[in-house]
Amino acid sequence: MSIIEIDNLVKRYGALTAVNELSLTVPTGSIYGFVGPNGAGKTSTMRILTTLMEPTSGDARIAGFSVRKKPRDVRRAIGYMPDFFGVYNDMTVWEYLDFFSACYDIDANERAVINRDLLELVDLPHKRDAKVDSLSRGMKQRIALARTLAHDPQVLILDEPASGLDPRARVEIRELLVELARMGKTIFFSTHILADVAEICTAIGIVEAGKLVASGDIADMQRAIMPTRQYEIQLLPTALPAVEALLSTQPHVMSVQPLLDDEDQPIPKFVIEFSGKDSDASALLLTLVQQGLPVLKFAEVVQDVEELFMRATRGVVT
Repeated sequence: MSIIEIDNLVKRYGALTAVNELSLTVPTGSIYGFVGPNGAGKTSTMRILTTLMEPTSGDARIAGFSVRKKPRDVRRAIGYMPDFFGVYNDMTVWEYLDFFSACYDIDANERAVINRDLLELVDLPHKRDAKVDSLSRGMKQRIALARTLAHDPQVLILDEPASGLDPRARVEIRELLVELARMGKTIFFSTHILADVAEICTAIGIVEAGKLVASGDIADMQRAIMPTRQYEIQLLPTALPAVEALLSTQPHVMSVQPLLDDEDQPIPKFVIEFSGKDSDASALLLTLVQQGLPVLKFAEVVQDVEELFMRATRGVVT
């Protein structure tokens, strides 16, 4: 079941089309990475989803509520964290959370329990009385995430939650998002940090120049966008003269790339582009062995999300 549904969404700023007939669905309970370069239309899409901006045309629904027709219901269903942290410099962490909880008309006694639980969740109870402005960037991000949870929303919409964080703080934010998903929250977050996507996302959407160019489960997208596979083959040096010619004649071998050392000299390693199945790869390995070639390594090259992104996009911005 989809909790976010975007249908032919368009947003224009004069002659500029920031979001161009964008359609996608986000399954309930998923961690969905909305990926694209700066200027791809991510923030405009998220502002429409959070009812902060009207679309030029099209619609989106969150928990069944239209962002155009039922904006108040949408706001009750979501927690939104923008890409900048708005601070009240003279507030303590407790006052900051209490202020946002009060904005949702939560009773004062209930707010005290909620705020305590939120500080435990983001592992910052020891910062209860610290000034918000004194916190590190990573701590501010965790407090900002805590404030989005005050009214127990179904969906979290997070704009670049790991932007500007050091590696440790990024890991902490990722772990927190995974924990929130375990608690039943659906998380829709934008990012251009592909490592974050690979680590935690159950599905992704790649957007470029306002258009969705690919969407779905990462493994399914890899198969669709990268229909061939790569294998690295390493042999003893004595096999070098014969192996490239042999590989080039084998079924399903689309190309053979010899690898070079630091002095651009051939070494007994090759990367092949392969269009066959697992059984075909096994048959190729058997052929090499039967030909007396001393194979030291025969392994598939794992394609990461960065390679997927590069193949899906063309380097275009709006």
